[in-house]
Amino acid sequence: MNETALRRPATGPINKTHMKFALDGGVASRCRIGLIVLATDHTIEAEWRQVIRLPGVAVYESRIQNSPEINPETLAAMEKDLGKAASVILPGIELDVIGYGCTSASVVMGEETVARRIQEARPGVAVTNPITAAITGMKKLGARRIALLTPYIEAVNQRFRGYIEGRGLEVTVMGSFNHENDNEVARISTASIRDAMIELAQEPTVDGIFVSCTSLRVADIVEEVEQKIGKPVTSSNLALAWHCLRLAGIEDRLPGYGQLFRS
Repeated sequence: MNETALRRPATGPINKTHMKFALDGGVASRCRIGLIVLATDHTIEAEWRQVIRLPGVAVYESRIQNSPEINPETLAAMEKDLGKAASVILPGIELDVIGYGCTSASVVMGEETVARRIQEARPGVAVTNPITAAITGMKKLGARRIALLTPYIEAVNQRFRGYIEGRGLEVTVMGSFNHENDNEVARISTASIRDAMIELAQEPTVDGIFVSCTSLRVADIVEEVEQKIGKPVTSSNLALAWHCLRLAGIEDRLPGYGQLFRS
């Protein structure tokens, strides 16, 4: 073939600048979920990607500054930044719900404070957090007497029992890994978490188990533990994902992640 014939015409490429298009709902045709993630969190996004795989359901995250040392003072310090973290999730676009991904800070600040700060930046949006979600979920499953497993130091744990019992559940047994560094909490092995849950479940007064802290990994072992102990299990990440879906109007049952997702 003549080399000259392969050259681009001197007039340049054909340029079609007014192609027809239509708009649809995009990746969020069913709902948009906002998620505020701690700067130090290694786990929640990975577990949510594992669990929430529904067409038309989209999750949009932002990060909030926090100290890796988890104590009441560092947890309370996040309050001032909640609105900013909420405001940068798809600015100007309506969200169906925003979840704040910190259980212990929600207890320290209070659920109402968390919701108020977020709604100051995003008026009218539904708001939840792991402690609200877990209490709601346990009540739905009929588990009124719970075992609570945490990674927290005693100063944080002291607040949890009274807070949960003030919401209508009874904490009959508590277990803790008693570790303050959030970066290392994310590396507590799933075998350690599984063994701790099974040990706590042996108490005859336990109807269900709540594993608190978004850094702890539970999604891969929740079904195994539920089958072994014959009682419902949920965690901060699983309960928050479930509650965000339900608040957004998504009622799909998701097998493989515990009784709560089948309810």
